[in-house]
Amino acid sequence: MTPVPQLRIPTARLKAKFDRILPHLDERRRRFYLASEAVALGHGGIAAVAAASGTSTATIARGIAELDAHPATTCRNRALGAGRKPLTTTDTGLRPALEALIEPRTRGDPVSPLRWTTLSLRTLASTLTAQGHPVGATTVGRLLHAMGYSLQGTAKTTEGARHPDRDATATAFLDSHQPVISVDTKAKEWIGNRDRPGRTWRPGKGPIKVDCHTFVTDEMPVAIPYGIYDLATNTGWVNVGTDHDTAEFAVESIRRWWRRRGRTDHPNATRLLITADAGGSNDARRWTWKKYLHAFAQESGLEITVCHFPPGTSKWNKIEHRMFCHITANWRGQPLTSYQVVVETIAATTTANGLSIGAELDTGSYPLGTTVTPAEFQALPIAPEAFHGDWNYTLAPAPPSPAEAPTTRRPIDPALTTMLIDPALTGMPRADFAHLAAVSEPYWDALAEAAFQRRFHRPRSYLHPQTSSLDHFHRLLTALLRRRKAATSTLLAQLLGVTRTNLSNQFQDGHRILDLYRIAVTPIPGAPARTLEQLRARLASAEDDPTDQD
Repeated sequence: MTPVPQLRIPTARLKAKFDRILPHLDERRRRFYLASEAVALGHGGIAAVAAASGTSTATIARGIAELDAHPATTCRNRALGAGRKPLTTTDTGLRPALEALIEPRTRGDPVSPLRWTTLSLRTLASTLTAQGHPVGATTVGRLLHAMGYSLQGTAKTTEGARHPDRDATATAFLDSHQPVISVDTKAKEWIGNRDRPGRTWRPGKGPIKVDCHTFVTDEMPVAIPYGIYDLATNTGWVNVGTDHDTAEFAVESIRRWWRRRGRTDHPNATRLLITADAGGSNDARRWTWKKYLHAFAQESGLEITVCHFPPGTSKWNKIEHRMFCHITANWRGQPLTSYQVVVETIAATTTANGLSIGAELDTGSYPLGTTVTPAEFQALPIAPEAFHGDWNYTLAPAPPSPAEAPTTRRPIDPALTTMLIDPALTGMPRADFAHLAAVSEPYWDALAEAAFQRRFHRPRSYLHPQTSSLDHFHRLLTALLRRRKAATSTLLAQLLGVTRTNLSNQFQDGHRILDLYRIAVTPIPGAPARTLEQLRARLASAEDDPTDQD
């Protein structure tokens, strides 16, 4: 047996240590403390601690025995049952009152163990206090947790009814081995040393340093990723533009996909189905989108069917959750400092399901303001579907139909015009009305433009021709006669050879012009004339009225 070496116990240092600590301990804690020090010193520790502290060795040995017996630890100085009682004990009605406040606002299954409330803790505390249960917000929080409540957000899980034919078109294309693609424009990305959301693995305390402020200027380069996702092959293509997100750019992106991958993956394709959102560069209402798409159909020889998702349902678009989400994850925590970084990181995006993406930089120019005339649009070979033809249509790879000759406006009998501008009907001299019609004509298009922007929140991309069969002079005349209650809209439409709907659409702008020039209009007493005979009778009764100032 190896002898235990004799320890040199620093008695003076122990005594100084004990003199500072022992006065603050009670008898039981002094015994435990000295016993633990003796055990830590090892052989001879009991004698050394007894000598330094002035305590008997028997007391220290008893402390060691008590520690070895593992006495129950307690953190309280008071005896059990001492101290202030919980509020739930002193106020037995507190918990039922809190439950009564929460229950009407409880969301979900009332019997579920996980429930939550939209009331704040302070509101609940103040309401309970007003009911005679004084309590603080912190105590209310503890009670809610004990009752099984927690703060939670909403979960987007409730879907509408699934239509049985929702996927019928895409399924029919896929079954016939025809390509089906999902297209959309990903959010624009500004190029530069800018902060990006997400985190990536880096050496300790070595984050990528980016700019503190990310102001956007006109000179700052921007990347516009337009994506095409092929549902049949689980492949994608992204055309990274540098100019504007226009309809021409969208169709050019589809054209590049077809040239690079589409016709290789689908060599026997004769048709193409495109699913897209109802807004943006591939907006279903954009004539330019359909014009350039028809040009691509002629070039490729494909019959192109387009199905737009209804507004507010873009999350159904396959490209959003099968391709764009993975690109975003690949960009996390990494600033897009150049176009090369954008293109290379897109092309490097893959998934465990075998997704592969091609990417290309498109430095072409796609100016804004490209227009399509109504004649050009009407000539396009577009066949709308029976269900929502504005969202679902097919473009044939055929040349546009020849433009029809514009219909000539039917001349209006001058004698009729002379009768209608009679001061007895208009309430103003003929010369004054002719002057009003001449000076107000430039404002008519301005009013139409303002009405378009109020409805669609953007300027018109084309100058709409005058589709009304009436000129400005007669449009303004009918608005004035209608405000004067000289004749009904039906009679005026019959006299001028137009439909009542066509005429009614002109009244609103006509009334605005009258208000703009502050034309005071006094209605003619009596009911408006419903027939030409009644109108002539009204003129005959006013023959003696000297208001004609020709």
